[in-house]
Amino acid sequence: MAETVSAADLQEYCQLVRSVMEARLDGRTPLAFTHTYGCQGNVSDGERINGMLAQMGFAFTDSPENADFILYNTCAVREHAEDRVFGNVGALKHVKNRNPKLIIALCGCMVQQEKVANRIYQSYPHVNLVFGTHVISRFPELLYKTLTGGKRVFELSQADNSICEELPVRRDNQVKAWLPIMYGCDNFCTYCIVPHVRGRERSRDASKILAEARDLIAAGYPDITLLGQNVNSYAVKNAVSSDGEDWNFPKLLREIDKIEGDYVLRFMTSHPKDCTEELLTAMAECQHTAHHLHLPVQCGSNRVLKAMNRHYTREQYLELARIAREKMPDISLTSDIIVGFPGETYEEFQETLSLIREVKYTSLFTFIYSVREGTPAAKLDDPVTHAEKAKWMKELLATQEAIAAERCNAMIGTRHRVLVEGVDARDDSLFCRTGTNIVVKCMGQPELVGQFAECEITSAKNWVLQGKFVSR
Repeated sequence: MAETVSAADLQEYCQLVRSVMEARLDGRTPLAFTHTYGCQGNVSDGERINGMLAQMGFAFTDSPENADFILYNTCAVREHAEDRVFGNVGALKHVKNRNPKLIIALCGCMVQQEKVANRIYQSYPHVNLVFGTHVISRFPELLYKTLTGGKRVFELSQADNSICEELPVRRDNQVKAWLPIMYGCDNFCTYCIVPHVRGRERSRDASKILAEARDLIAAGYPDITLLGQNVNSYAVKNAVSSDGEDWNFPKLLREIDKIEGDYVLRFMTSHPKDCTEELLTAMAECQHTAHHLHLPVQCGSNRVLKAMNRHYTREQYLELARIAREKMPDISLTSDIIVGFPGETYEEFQETLSLIREVKYTSLFTFIYSVREGTPAAKLDDPVTHAEKAKWMKELLATQEAIAAERCNAMIGTRHRVLVEGVDARDDSLFCRTGTNIVVKCMGQPELVGQFAECEITSAKNWVLQGKFVSR
């Protein structure tokens, strides 16, 4: 079983690694290269890994060639992501040959799978350290063992349902901050590997979340996103809440919203079965909460939804969309769609298209079904060819593009409060985001990055909004 380390143990191992690396490199500051694949949850994990590396004395480099330590934080949601990792790890063999002292590590969802860990052990001997999703807090200890033990270290312990609140965080983004509130998933959708590699749901103590939110707001972060594999199932019973109270996600949202400051509060990802009218009311009434709801529907067919083990119907989903728009007329709805689930027919796929037309999403994240070994869906008959599914995908994208073009054109001439997020190096324009999570590009000074501004939509080109800054 995985064991969460204490703050004292964490500091002790950080200091031990610092001392070993100092001797190993004759006093030179060690350089780390880290790269994260996948979701915002992985990005948040990566920030904590980098925080521990900083405490271990590492500086950071953007080049694997210059690094003394390389880490890939991996994703297991789709086969394509795994293939990219294997390709990149294979290429590191040449880097290791040029620098035999280089330490290469892999962590994250992908390596939590036993079959993947075995493949790495057998086929990638230049990888020194592999650790799973449940032992991130033990990273300094595991790196110390790697440096001093003379053997490769593989640690894939399963979850013990504990949460380490003592991990340092190194945030590279000065505008967006990720704030995890819960980990794991209890849904076991038949196509999804996440519950198998992330473990069961466990929620952070509300007081810890509120304290971290206050720190982020005090530090000036204007965009804060609450994270969880199923964020709106957040629940803390009085047995584990330090204030002795029961908490749910709407209550947490309202309490964070009370913190004074100029910021926007977002959250992801939501599951429709846990999206309640109480939550939608809280979103509508909270001052800082973005009017954006990412609510993955996956499919518009009730039969396929049942086969996916999604625990809601098409009709229930559409009712949630109706209530959301009733309470927040300006709300932006986005979703995930899986095309070609095993056994899905073209007629059932057409039900998905009709749902898309009815909801009129702002945008979609669309994927052709990817087999995940170890999930129930991997055992189902799948008679439709990938080529046929690709045709369905093309039809879906055309449907959504038409909806997006209509929405973009309808926004011309409207004004919005936007957060300036960054600079597009291709044309020096500024990326801005509305309170409803819609991206607008405006010309302006880079000093505006990180600030809120007023903008007017002037045109829509290829479903990208263009705007200009205006006085309030």
